Amino acid sequence: MEKPNLSRHEPDFSAAMNHARSIKQNARADGLPNFRNLGTVLRILLISNSLALLHAILLAGAWADIAQQMMQITTLLTPVLLTSLLLLWGVQPWLNQLSYRNGVLAVTALVFILTLSIYNLGREIFQLREGHESDFDMMRYGLLSVLVCVILLLYFRLRTQALSHAINDTHLQVLRARMRPHFLFNTINAVLGIVRTQPRQAETALEDMADLFRLAMSDARDLVPLQKEIQLSKQYIALEQLRMGDRLRMDWQMQNLPEDALIPLLLLQPLLENAVYHGIEPLPQGGCIKVVVCRKGQELQLTVENPCVPRSEGTHQGNKIALRNIRERLNLLFDVEARYEVDEGKDFYRVEIALPYVTKRRARGQIS
Repeated sequence: MEKPNLSRHEPDFSAAMNHARSIKQNARADGLPNFRNLGTVLRILLISNSLALLHAILLAGAWADIAQQMMQITTLLTPVLLTSLLLLWGVQPWLNQLSYRNGVLAVTALVFILTLSIYNLGREIFQLREGHESDFDMMRYGLLSVLVCVILLLYFRLRTQALSHAINDTHLQVLRARMRPHFLFNTINAVLGIVRTQPRQAETALEDMADLFRLAMSDARDLVPLQKEIQLSKQYIALEQLRMGDRLRMDWQMQNLPEDALIPLLLLQPLLENAVYHGIEPLPQGGCIKVVVCRKGQELQLTVENPCVPRSEGTHQGNKIALRNIRERLNLLFDVEARYEVDEGKDFYRVEIALPYVTKRRARGQIS
């Protein structure tokens, strides 16, 4: 069994949180999309081609004309779309430094200029019908590209606002969990039980509690160093082991951990809390929580597995608010580049998370 790690050899956790990094240059709910994110690119391609199909249907005079109209539209759409995505990928760090309004103006201006330039290079190919003035068509398609760009930016803004409540609610949920009488009162009683015989250990436990409260109420960033999140999680487990004793055992498997990796704040600790509260605590004999954190290529993989009372005995499975919160935050920060899977067996519960390997340098070139 791993004993509670109550030594204070690490620097103060609150000071360490000052080194947290955000995946956004400014924490805005209306930030520009991250044009270096695979999910963002796929959504742009899907929505743009859907709008092109709708435009083709409106221009067509019969069902048979839709395919021809679509081909003519995509002849111009494809080079504009791919060139725009390539340039936006390149200027992403510069866009991160702009306000949202200036960023929108910069993106739409870039798309407008690209559309006019590409159309001007291939006038004979892109002109849909004979007898139309090419300059009129060029300006019309430029305005259409701006309209599509505005629709896409509006979609990403609304999507970000819809998902951002997960980050805004994180600290409130954690604060409520930390102030749950079950945790708070039992931890205080455990500290009181050792305050005379082991004053140093009691003092360290109170400092750990203070760190948890301070973090829950702080205005923290989206991403923090992986080592600091692990440190916070071990502080939490140490407090739980203080009151549960040998019933709570840990199996930490940390493999090939990069020192510069960043992960979302309060990603691992809520998983451990869920494992303790809904898995280990209902078991009379307790159990062992297995935590695996490793890097595989350009991914970080986290697994938390715990035993639980067999389902046939009708145990309370919890409302899973924390787990839903984590899933929404991963979706907001990384989109399709992160994976979240839950495996529920008869007597075990396992959560597996895979997310991109992000460092301080790479985070500067991203916004959600």
